Amino acid sequence: MTVPTPTVTRPAPDAPDDPPPARVPAARGRREPLPYVLLIPSLAALAALFAYPVFLLFRMSFQQLGFGELVRRATVYIGFDNYRELLTDPDFWHVVGRTVAFTAVCVGLTMVLGTGIGLLLVKLGTKMKIAVSISLVLAWAIPIVTATTLWQWMFDSTYGVVNFLLGTPGHDWFATGLSTFAVIVIIIVWQAVPFVAFTVQAGVLTIPEEYYEAARMDGASGFRAFRAVTVPILRPILTVLAFLSTIWDFKVFTQVFAVRQGGPDGATVTLPVYLYNQGIASSQYGLAAAGAVLMVVLLAIAMVLYLRHMLRTELDE
Repeated sequence: MTVPTPTVTRPAPDAPDDPPPARVPAARGRREPLPYVLLIPSLAALAALFAYPVFLLFRMSFQQLGFGELVRRATVYIGFDNYRELLTDPDFWHVVGRTVAFTAVCVGLTMVLGTGIGLLLVKLGTKMKIAVSISLVLAWAIPIVTATTLWQWMFDSTYGVVNFLLGTPGHDWFATGLSTFAVIVIIIVWQAVPFVAFTVQAGVLTIPEEYYEAARMDGASGFRAFRAVTVPILRPILTVLAFLSTIWDFKVFTQVFAVRQGGPDGATVTLPVYLYNQGIASSQYGLAAAGAVLMVVLLAIAMVLYLRHMLRTELDE
């Protein structure tokens, strides 16, 4: 007897879902205009507060503009004579070289000390960190003229605390241009270090601890871990800090002028003080305007070269 084989009927698989509708590709080159519209008020304010004064300065640099012209409201265009007079003046180039050297010293000391203090703040205990932070904030918050006056009192030849501590009574720290510049550099660096220190501290605190653990597992010492982990991550921050410090120190006027008005014998005259002497003190406003334009150009060239060097270094790494 033959037993019939049962037939198993399997249900048909579910039909696949309908495919999603194809996306319509966006038109190339089409951008939303809203972000650019929102930028219009800021650009208008920037043009009113910056572009127009710069235009007036640039136009003034081509004029013979002294006290007499201001009284008579006369406009006398002399072309490039102001630029020619400055560029052929040896004193102008001496001042430019002195300003560059002065800026390099201030920026270098500020970056080294500020970075060191910022790294120290990360390692300190709570109480010491609070004490050091308060000291930095106080140094940063003191007005520039007040700080300059205090430091002049400290370096006073008769009653200064610096001579008392060093055991050099009667020493005049403002007798030569080099020692006067040293005092000015101390004042500038003292007030610039807090900003760098706090920024570096904030940058270090954002570095994950796992990076340092990985470096220690690879056998890296403390210095090697700092060079392999901390420095590459902080390099963009340090670049911005150096960029800002260069701009600020290159155009420093208050500290230099308040200490000895560019003395003794003009040995501490920097470019901003030189332009003040030409413009306000000597009423040669057109010549001072040309000097200001050249100052901006020199600073822009230096910044472009510096940024190109930093970008090439990052690409090589």
